Amino acid sequence: MTTNRKMPKSFYWGNSVSSMQTEGAWQADNKGLSVYDVRPATESTTDWHDAIDEFNRYEEDLDLMQSMHMNMYRIQISWSRIVPDGDGTINEQGFAYYDRLVNAMLARGIEPMICLYHFDMPLALAEKQSGFLSRDTVAAFFRFGKAVIDHFADRVKYWITFNEHNLYFTDEVFHISGYTETEQSVDHMYTIFHHTILAHAQITKYIHDTYSELKIGGMLAYTPIYPATESPADAFAVRKQNEFTYENINSLFVGNAYSPEVAQYIDTHDIDLDWQPADADLLAATDADFLSFSYYRTMVLDARRIPANEVPNRFMNHSTAENQFLEHSEWGWNIDPLGFRNVITDLYNRYRVPVFPIENGIGIKEVWDGEHEIQDDLRIQYHEEHIKAMKDAMFIDGAKVLGYLGWGLIDIPSSHADVEKRYGAVYVNRTNHDLKDLKRVPKKSFYWFQNILGQNGDTL
Repeated sequence: MTTNRKMPKSFYWGNSVSSMQTEGAWQADNKGLSVYDVRPATESTTDWHDAIDEFNRYEEDLDLMQSMHMNMYRIQISWSRIVPDGDGTINEQGFAYYDRLVNAMLARGIEPMICLYHFDMPLALAEKQSGFLSRDTVAAFFRFGKAVIDHFADRVKYWITFNEHNLYFTDEVFHISGYTETEQSVDHMYTIFHHTILAHAQITKYIHDTYSELKIGGMLAYTPIYPATESPADAFAVRKQNEFTYENINSLFVGNAYSPEVAQYIDTHDIDLDWQPADADLLAATDADFLSFSYYRTMVLDARRIPANEVPNRFMNHSTAENQFLEHSEWGWNIDPLGFRNVITDLYNRYRVPVFPIENGIGIKEVWDGEHEIQDDLRIQYHEEHIKAMKDAMFIDGAKVLGYLGWGLIDIPSSHADVEKRYGAVYVNRTNHDLKDLKRVPKKSFYWFQNILGQNGDTL
């Protein structure tokens, strides 16, 4: 029997970015400061003041996306551009910019997706109440989110609340939530995570109660973990890590509350996560229209390296091992298309909710000589193999997939502010410490995407 691998005509192909990695214009039009705006450049990183200046160059970037046959662009609305102090007067000039951006997308046949929070807490809320450590910040986020949803409900169908929400259940939480304390305790980790899942639940309920035509989903950072050996201890640690890092939050996304294993851990270890009686009903009412995720690589866990009595949220702080069966990028990240297929298939099998990979890509160190096309064959190979793996998940495994969004397909600073780690099919002519002319230069992969997406991925 021959499998029909023709992609649905409604399939989304596109790009994903965050505001602090694209916009620049950090003081334009009454924008307030975010925690990123005050982070200085270092020897190997840039500051966040200019990014790729998409605030002024969005028309050019959207033209490039349209030329690549993209039909979706996932953006983030900067909280401090809309509410400069995080919880006060709306900055209408901020909305005016995003109106121009969203309207320009729609004029080109590009569907917008909006993410409400991508790590850049308004500085005022970080300094005043340590970001999401406080329930007051949850309330402020809901007011901000409601204002954005009401403003764009007539033009934007797809929504997510938090970028890579499971990171708030790891030590990364202390860098992405506006946290300003020094303690970095397990109680604080669990409290911040709990507050963010409540914020997600409130936004989800508001959308479903108010705008039946809108779609909202949860979003995770998926880095699947393999056991280092056949040891039962390795297999056990992988399963437990998976439960705390992925399945617990997926369970919350679809309204099933905290997983029994995580809830038992909270109880037996007397973890204070600021639970209040009304929280249970709010979480039970949560429902996901889709489950989205980022995927770049897989990792390996060696249970022998985990300290005794370590909290499962921190297993991967200690236990990573090399995978001898996979090639690696120059940044040491495994290249594993089959892992991508496994995530898609497993998510759909478990939750029967449409799946949406909204970040995928490979970082490569590249330098443009000012004349010749960048020959990024590794990037072409990476995306080709991952798109094929996604199609296997769809046409062999039966997963329902809404689309495929690459990460940063026009070069942007990485999440750690390194411009030299480039993900784009379009080169942006700047370095960490020299803005140069910010010229956009298509790479070889640009024309590959143009051809593949122009045929809706059917030739792969």
